[in-house]
Amino acid sequence: MLIEILLVAHIVVLGYWLGSEFVINSGYRYVCRAASMPFDERNKLMDHVLDVDQHVRYALVLQIGLGTALAALYGYIPGGATSAMMASVVATVWLIFVEFIHHKRQNPAGVRLGFIDRAIRYILMIGLAVIGIGALMTQGAMPSWLAWKLILFAGVILSGVGIRYSIIDFYRTWAKIRENGSTPDDEARIWFIYKYGTGILLGLWIFITGIAVLSVWKP
Repeated sequence: MLIEILLVAHIVVLGYWLGSEFVINSGYRYVCRAASMPFDERNKLMDHVLDVDQHVRYALVLQIGLGTALAALYGYIPGGATSAMMASVVATVWLIFVEFIHHKRQNPAGVRLGFIDRAIRYILMIGLAVIGIGALMTQGAMPSWLAWKLILFAGVILSGVGIRYSIIDFYRTWAKIRENGSTPDDEARIWFIYKYGTGILLGLWIFITGIAVLSVWKP
């Protein structure tokens, strides 16, 4: 019964993730195109976009926790129920950490914590890719479809990091607009950043679609 509940949660979180991505992208696009809006109002909308962006971060952590727990309970990784419980604890601590960073994001400490959060994602991304490729090469207990899921999930995290850096790039120009007012060049710059960030997002959706297909098909 526990496995069935976790499977349902795994699917629900995927829908939650994709829905959040659409809302974030729509809000972000509106901010980038609203050059005629007073900056204070525009900036409040961008803050709201970042608040909604938290849901994507939650979804990533939840998927990692649920996926690890399911893999342990199915016997694809060692440890069984103990590993599943550890995955739940780690995911809970990570969620708290992600929320804390969000509330401290405008403080110097928040910047340092944000770097730590990105470092965790780098390590996780490399770890998933190495485990997935290793499983394909050794053909051990992990089925090939699950190994490919890990590799694709590493691609999801890489895409997320790319989007995060595009937002950092956006805020460099945003600071210029706040200090000196909007110019056509600045507006063109943030629109360009939106477009290449959306391109990365499309890649992320492709990776997630591949993960969903592998989960159902299990070739």
